[in-house]
Amino acid sequence: MARKMKTMDGNNAAAWVSYPFTEVAAIYPITPSSPMAEVTDQWSAKDKKNLFGQPVQVVEMQSEAGAAGAVHGSLAAGALTTTYTASQGLLLMIPNMYKIAGELLPSVIHVSARCVSTHALNIFGDHSDIYACRQTGYAMLCSSNPQEIMDLGAVAHLSTIKGRVPFIHFFDGFRTSHEIQKIQTWDDADLKEMLDMDAVQRFRDEALNPEHPVLRGTAQNPDIFFQAREACNPYYDAMPAIVEEYMGKVNAKLGTDYKLFNYYGAADAEHIIVAMGSVNDTIEETIDYLNANGGKYGLVKVRLYRPFVADKLVEAIPDSVKRISVLDRTKEPGSLGEPLYLDVVAALKGTKFNDIPVFTGRYGLGSKDTTPEQIIAVYQNTEKPRFTIGIKDDVTNLSLDSVECPDTAPAGTTSCKFWGLGSDGTVGANKNSIKIIGDHTELYAQAYFSYDSKKSGGVTVSHLRFGKTPIKSTYLINKADFVACHNQSYIDKYDMVSDIKPGGTFLLNTIWDMDGLEKHLPGQVKRYLAQNNINFYTINGVKLGEETGMGTRINTILQSAFFKLADIIPFEDAVKYMKAAAEASYSKKGQDIVEKNWNAIDAGHQNIVKIDIPASWSDASDTQMGMARVTSSNKALADYVNNIQIPCNAQKGDTLPVSTFKDAADGTFPQGSSAFEKRGIAVKVPRWIPENCIQCNQCSYVCPHAVIRPAALSADEAANAPDGMKMVDFKPAMDGMKFAMTVSVLDCTGCGSCANVCPAKNKAIVMEPLESQLGEQEKFTYGASLDEKPEVAAKFKATTVKGSQFKQPMLEFSGACAGCGETPYAKLITQLFGDRMYIANATGCSSIWGGSAPSTPYTFNKEGKGPAWSNSLFEDNAEFGYGMFLGQKTLRNRVIAKVKDLNETTDNADVKAAIAEYLDTVDDGNANTPATEKLVAALEACGCEAAKDILASKDYLRKKSQWIFGGDGWAYDIGYGGLDHVIASNEDINIFVVDTEVYSNTGGQASKATPTAAIAKFAAAGKRVKKKDLGMIATTYGYVYVAQIALGSNMQQALTAIKEAEAYPGPSLIIAYAPCINHGIKARGGMGNSIAEEKKAVECGYWHLWRFNPQAPEGTNPFTLDSKAPQGGIKDFMKGENRYLQLLKAFPDEAEGLFDKAEKDLTERYETYLRKSKEDYAE
Repeated sequence: MARKMKTMDGNNAAAWVSYPFTEVAAIYPITPSSPMAEVTDQWSAKDKKNLFGQPVQVVEMQSEAGAAGAVHGSLAAGALTTTYTASQGLLLMIPNMYKIAGELLPSVIHVSARCVSTHALNIFGDHSDIYACRQTGYAMLCSSNPQEIMDLGAVAHLSTIKGRVPFIHFFDGFRTSHEIQKIQTWDDADLKEMLDMDAVQRFRDEALNPEHPVLRGTAQNPDIFFQAREACNPYYDAMPAIVEEYMGKVNAKLGTDYKLFNYYGAADAEHIIVAMGSVNDTIEETIDYLNANGGKYGLVKVRLYRPFVADKLVEAIPDSVKRISVLDRTKEPGSLGEPLYLDVVAALKGTKFNDIPVFTGRYGLGSKDTTPEQIIAVYQNTEKPRFTIGIKDDVTNLSLDSVECPDTAPAGTTSCKFWGLGSDGTVGANKNSIKIIGDHTELYAQAYFSYDSKKSGGVTVSHLRFGKTPIKSTYLINKADFVACHNQSYIDKYDMVSDIKPGGTFLLNTIWDMDGLEKHLPGQVKRYLAQNNINFYTINGVKLGEETGMGTRINTILQSAFFKLADIIPFEDAVKYMKAAAEASYSKKGQDIVEKNWNAIDAGHQNIVKIDIPASWSDASDTQMGMARVTSSNKALADYVNNIQIPCNAQKGDTLPVSTFKDAADGTFPQGSSAFEKRGIAVKVPRWIPENCIQCNQCSYVCPHAVIRPAALSADEAANAPDGMKMVDFKPAMDGMKFAMTVSVLDCTGCGSCANVCPAKNKAIVMEPLESQLGEQEKFTYGASLDEKPEVAAKFKATTVKGSQFKQPMLEFSGACAGCGETPYAKLITQLFGDRMYIANATGCSSIWGGSAPSTPYTFNKEGKGPAWSNSLFEDNAEFGYGMFLGQKTLRNRVIAKVKDLNETTDNADVKAAIAEYLDTVDDGNANTPATEKLVAALEACGCEAAKDILASKDYLRKKSQWIFGGDGWAYDIGYGGLDHVIASNEDINIFVVDTEVYSNTGGQASKATPTAAIAKFAAAGKRVKKKDLGMIATTYGYVYVAQIALGSNMQQALTAIKEAEAYPGPSLIIAYAPCINHGIKARGGMGNSIAEEKKAVECGYWHLWRFNPQAPEGTNPFTLDSKAPQGGIKDFMKGENRYLQLLKAFPDEAEGLFDKAEKDLTERYETYLRKSKEDYAE
């Protein structure tokens, strides 16, 4: 049967094959599985029909546990129901999975298998999640690549319907879920032909229905439970044969050879590997190479993992085998071996292979790349029965050393790598390129994209392969025919060129001419280019972007250059396809946008410069690349930066041995390491014009990355300042004190928020090219080294916008997006309370920019005090923060009791006085700090035994400030139950919610914070219900401080709310409006206008500012409406963001009605607040 070829990734393949069999999809977003549900939702919104003639009913639940419950209920009612998940999400489904399997309800969970959080969060792929489910009663079917997902996904759905046992259909997260391949697709007619409609009808007939009522889900006692549990055995006994039956039907249609266990390799193999997942393709490629050179190696690919059929495994193994190695993509500490190994050993017991040695190895945890070199090491291993590959284990010495091997990819495969900056369009352009080549040629194509953990602005590396035969290379490219560097700042940070094959091509996007290349290219780069006969080209994409009107979105320009140089397809065809794709993508935005893209395509291939490599480069000496080693009085921090951060930032983290982390086995890293990175990624950075400056400090206040800061300099400090440091007298004058605005230009992301917000009549902040401002870095370092000035703090209170910015930010240089709407809030909170903060951070954007290795952006002051930060999970953050509070409260109360006891017994007047002040301020965070310092000094001077006992616990004396940070997906949805419980506790806990109105970290899915009419993932046709009013719900308790703020609208109101919330001796909840890159701000500059966007949102009535303070004087209204009456224009505001504009384009007939409803919802909300503000509390 000939099938249509389509270019898609594994997630899309899973959605494609599951949609026809699905009537209801109950889902919840989690990386990397979310695209499966998103695509399903998009098709449903377009009225795509399943095999039963209906669009799939897609429902987004509040959590994965909720999704599993909805799946269970929908199945119970007789609708074929599917879900998609991974990692912690899958684990949250486990209780319902027991129920679904126990009730023999046919269903499939498609899982992009992902690491489960342990000592650290890892969002990448391994099998720890699916192995945690092997006891639930679900059958488990594994696919190795996107084509197998398409094929075996059908087997899972067909088998569960006929056999009644539910399935987990799993494949490797990221490596398979996000790998793009050119694959064959199913036609619905073929799937319907194989579907057992009698089984479907039987499922419906046996479903719950009051027309023929039954009871299901009884409580059973010890007398019958065991027997009833055993009654399911025949279904599990029958299932392998059913799977084989459908594999046979698929094989008959497709010409494939799917079995429960497939063997690949030499018929007389002596050493075989048993494995499942994407590694199988790499093993196959390696076997082809080894056996072509006289080897006798093989592979058993596990397809059906549960039920595990021992005799079918034995049947697949050649009689010639002398050694078996089992590879597991998980770690089960304390076990005899990992799960697949234990299954294999048990299966071979008492068979003809009883005496064959079986080795066990771990590989690929957290998406660690697994290469042919590592597989060869496994085949050559005869010494270590327990081993690991892909790492250097110098602690327990389990690792196998990789071996050198030539390129194992089939002849004719072209490999290309592209280094880009997150959000610069590189990944999007490469997805477009792979689609062009896949859809318009006979070539096979593969694309995979690797990222660091920063948000937009991080490193992206695109790995593209093209060939005339199927591509099995499920590992990152390290032998490339073509490498492109799309960001000039990378050239002296990362070793990109050593991956280029001799005679290959290197394209550098740069503003440098030949003189600039001579000056700036590292010596080792020059040497490699010269010694390996590399074809070297440059292109000035920045200049071309400005000339063509594309601005910083230069991806189209560089894509055109790639097609010209790489020669994958005829260039004239490539131009035609690129221009057609641009027209299809941008025609709705206007012909001028289309023509800008066409001009960019032409400019790209017309402005490539061939560099004639000087002979002198062959002998170039090494020069500094990447971060230089650092020195610091904080040895732990310096060691961390030198031993971990520097290699990781150089993309060399894979080379670090286990011993590097021996003292960090619990995942503990020092704070403050981001200050050493100095990435230099901005094209333009702020330049301060002192004569225009009104010294409002608003630029510093709004800076998302804390790179622009005011400095107060005494006369001596001003005299000792670096040459050329700009400064002026304070306004008003302060006894010769000087004012300076300093900029860490190498940490800036170039968003322009500072320049945009500057209120000076003539702007005091303008954006200039980075290179022109490099001299400012020294001045920033000097300014940051200066002590805070008590007289400045007295004159400009920290409770004011200006005064707050003279406080050290203890969140700096994070990996957040340029123009991030979240970080200015968190930074401000650290300026106010950072030296005594605990932070419990929900998984999400704020945990990724706040705590992603190797960069740690939360930092400390000169006394070594700063925020103590931790992330538990997603769903439990409120409870985690509550527990953190209870722990430190318990320990503090114990030491307070000892202080009180000492007060009763001591006759030391100094101690008594210090104790009195301490106890008087014990619940006042600001006043208790100096009181604690006095008490500690008095106790140290006293030297008595009771004092020594208290001093042993002095870290718990000071009043701490407990904060719980998270986004709206956590607060409004998955974590709402916990949040509600914590605010109901009436404890002194502060909760801060950054409300982006979508699940930002997982890609922009709808939450209960998403307003009416917004298009988001899982709301492809626009959100139909209004936004939840979390703040007003919290006010119903009466004793919770609640505020809604928008820093860009009213800076002082935001600051006041934060100060009031922290001072309130009970629970507080602050909800902050935070523009996000997912909003698609249309104004020129995008996220650089996030502060202005907040102001617009409040002015038009889209967002409202208010505070509810239970400490309001008796007889007065605790509710204060800080917003002015809306000026109107809500619809205009909404149409200034793509998330709303897309609705108008995709569903024009419904859009205006939804916009009207959104405006009505927001107007009613304001009127509710207005009435609340006018309530009379007088007796």
